[in-house]
Amino acid sequence: MATINIDNYAGFCWGVVQTIDKVEDTLLHNSDRNVYVLGEIIHNPKEIERLSGNGLQSIDYEQLATISPDDSIVVIRAHGEPPSTYNAIDDLHIPLIDATCPLVMRLQDKLRNYYQQHWQIVILGKYDHAEVLGLRGVCNDECIVIRTAEDMINNIDYSRNTILCSQTTMNQDTLLSIYEQVSDIFEERKSNDSILKLENTVCKFMINRERKLQQFAEHNDLVLFVASSHSSNGKVLYTICSDANPNTYFIENIDEVDISLLKNATNIGITGATSTPMWLLEEIATGVNNLLNN
Repeated sequence: MATINIDNYAGFCWGVVQTIDKVEDTLLHNSDRNVYVLGEIIHNPKEIERLSGNGLQSIDYEQLATISPDDSIVVIRAHGEPPSTYNAIDDLHIPLIDATCPLVMRLQDKLRNYYQQHWQIVILGKYDHAEVLGLRGVCNDECIVIRTAEDMINNIDYSRNTILCSQTTMNQDTLLSIYEQVSDIFEERKSNDSILKLENTVCKFMINRERKLQQFAEHNDLVLFVASSHSSNGKVLYTICSDANPNTYFIENIDEVDISLLKNATNIGITGATSTPMWLLEEIATGVNNLLNN
């Protein structure tokens, strides 16, 4: 019989914990109001389903203008929002609960300060990702969003002081590699005393998870990685997990588990993204145990 191991270092990161706590507190103390969130509160459909069962309603930006300020509250999701969203909510006089991850808030403040000092801002991330939309907003969309060193090399103005930072859920090694590749070229091409500066804004919890995840993956002969297909963090951590153990499978729920793979495994590891709740990992573990015993 296979041993099923749940990754003790998995589960929500501290930023998501704070977001979920704020949402649950808002729902608990506002039973007389409709509690809305713009988009997905976090990128995990099972947790969204749980919160929806408790009364949280997801809406889009067009629907925002149709809700009543008299019986509604709007929650800002973990990924944050651009200033235009806050302005729209304020103009509509709708009460607001800001559940943005504190790390994302600090990053927004940093970029706002650099922008006000006329620095050129370069962000490693996904252009239309929820977090990046907020980051773009605090610098009036006057920034360059990249995925590779080549993107940065080909698109920056070498005469300007330049800050390179990252969406908080990106891979730190990728950020450092890009900085290393671009630094020498920046020195060669700059036309005055402009400088290139690195701000390592990758979540430290994420960095620590990467190291622990590698160890966990190596100590199991099969790993089920549980996350939403929409989760950037999930994709990064899945890649790290599968690099450490090629016998790793990305799933969102127990229905996607191939029983034939499990029967050949001695140690089955179950882990997930920082937006994957521990209760879901435990639920998957129970499901795997039932599959093996039926």
